[in-house]
Amino acid sequence: MTTPIAPTQPAADPNAPVITPQAVYIKDCSFESPNGPFVQGTDAQPTVSLNLSTRAGALAQDLHEVVLQVNLEAKAGDKVVWLLELQQAGAFVIKNLSANDTGQVLSIVAPNYLLSFARSTIAELITKGGFPPFLLPLVTFEGLHARAAAQQQAASPSVN
Repeated sequence: MTTPIAPTQPAADPNAPVITPQAVYIKDCSFESPNGPFVQGTDAQPTVSLNLSTRAGALAQDLHEVVLQVNLEAKAGDKVVWLLELQQAGAFVIKNLSANDTGQVLSIVAPNYLLSFARSTIAELITKGGFPPFLLPLVTFEGLHARAAAQQQAASPSVN
């Protein structure tokens, strides 16, 4: 009787970069519709303003929390139709990256990952509020990262 020999797997490189989501969760959420879907005197489509930001912090060594903050306000004329605030968060293991690369993961890669979860939550909440779903637009986190880096560089004193 012959015993098959299992092929040997190459050992994983312990210094290889690692970016692994551990959890995705709603950290905070609020939906308000002062008059429900019955806003009087407004036949037009409401205007929706969007404010989006991110923040990141360390939870433990190599474990980071990223929070995508989304604030939406729908108005018809001067009347508020609905307000929505969402903090969509995620915990990510990030290892073996340079400080610059880690910064890019925290401000670009992780928010991009969280955006689809936020988009789904927002569409569902607004629909459950009695309104047509609102779909978050595509966001260029690369542009937000570059702008934040430029502002940080401008704020730091230059050495002559």
